[in-house]
Amino acid sequence: MLKRLLYALFFLVPVAVAAQLPDFTELVEKQGPAVVNISTTQSVRNPLLPQIPNLQEDDPFYEFFRRFIPNPGPREFQTQSLGSGFIISPDGYILTNAHVVDAADEITVKLNDKREFKAKVIGADRRTDIALIKIEAAGLPAVRFGDPGKLRVGEWVVAIGSPFGFENSVTAGIVSAKGRSLPQENYVPFIQTDVAVNPGNSGGPLFNLKGEVVGINSQIYSRTGGFMGLSFAIPIDVANDIAQQLRTTGKITRGRIGVVIQPLTKELVESFGLARAQGALVNSVEKGGPADKAGIEPGDVILRFDGKVVNSSEDLPRLVGTTKPGSKVAVQVWRNKSSREVQVVVAEMQDDRATRQARRGGKPPAATPSQYGLTLSDLTDAQHSELKVSGGVLVENVQGAATRAGIRRGDVILAINNQDVKSVEQFNQMMGQFDKGRILALLVRRGSNSLYIPFRVETG
Repeated sequence: MLKRLLYALFFLVPVAVAAQLPDFTELVEKQGPAVVNISTTQSVRNPLLPQIPNLQEDDPFYEFFRRFIPNPGPREFQTQSLGSGFIISPDGYILTNAHVVDAADEITVKLNDKREFKAKVIGADRRTDIALIKIEAAGLPAVRFGDPGKLRVGEWVVAIGSPFGFENSVTAGIVSAKGRSLPQENYVPFIQTDVAVNPGNSGGPLFNLKGEVVGINSQIYSRTGGFMGLSFAIPIDVANDIAQQLRTTGKITRGRIGVVIQPLTKELVESFGLARAQGALVNSVEKGGPADKAGIEPGDVILRFDGKVVNSSEDLPRLVGTTKPGSKVAVQVWRNKSSREVQVVVAEMQDDRATRQARRGGKPPAATPSQYGLTLSDLTDAQHSELKVSGGVLVENVQGAATRAGIRRGDVILAINNQDVKSVEQFNQMMGQFDKGRILALLVRRGSNSLYIPFRVETG
């Protein structure tokens, strides 16, 4: 009897467990051909050259500065990067991440059958990190879309991509969480997984066990630059909505209601008489904006937007942004320890534009804020009044060159070399007039103080 028990323990149980594990082979065989490798080339300035002023070689001072760097090399050199993508239609439309193709001079797409094509960018949206590119081909294998809303935490998912350039690599894991909000990513409810995702996987598909794409692998959380068990995918319904707008109009239209919000703390929940920490607290309202016209006031807590629950402050920008401008929606607010409903006519977010690059190779377009590591927005009337300034642009996000210069999120850039800045569009035009390597003086408002920050023009 004991012998039989031991036999069952050591032999039968492992077999039963193994029988429950999924088999991904058929999924990979059927869907793998629709996954592509994307390689890009980009011209960048020699990092040694910014030490030399932008002088012509016949300038008498050129030789003087050249002596300090005897062999600086060429003014520009080519860099290459790798990513992934997947075919969404037989005529060659491909989805990937915006950061995979950002500022690329040339994009090459390699198919599963080793054929290579040059691709053009139809459009890209940095807020969601989605790009739509196109190759001239027909009869291509295309993926099928699934419903991310039906994903369950703990469900098996599969990623196919090119980590570190190893094409058609397959990794698997489970859904760790849904609806994750990441810093500076207010428009994407990320799918968190423990699927091994590394540099090069960006833009590749995340499949469910039915072989349907449910997400686009976009980011990882890492202290080393490699996979540490936390990867994040953009839900495919979000990506498909962006792709359709890029394909038909070349730009992204988002809604806005003109409020500044903040999270609810335990203390605020108690002071407002709320049962729990749900909703988005309005701390300021744009004068004359949609919310102001609807009667929303500072101190209101927005509980529902267009019938959808606002669980936290991170939910509201996503819900408003995906609402068609001009729509009249019901908004439930909490005021004076009771709820009420107001009707808001959603306006269009004017400062958001998709990057359109309908071209094959060639130089990247004129300088944009992201090239300097800056994401900017125009100030609202309420912000102008609060800061007591007539112009300026708000720094929404900072990275790269801007971080190195000391610019911070929340700063307001008032002037470039003592020339007033009135809008994001004007900022782009002014920055585009300066050569790379030029040092500018940016006048920045930070809190109640103003300061000049030296800023070297370079890509972010």
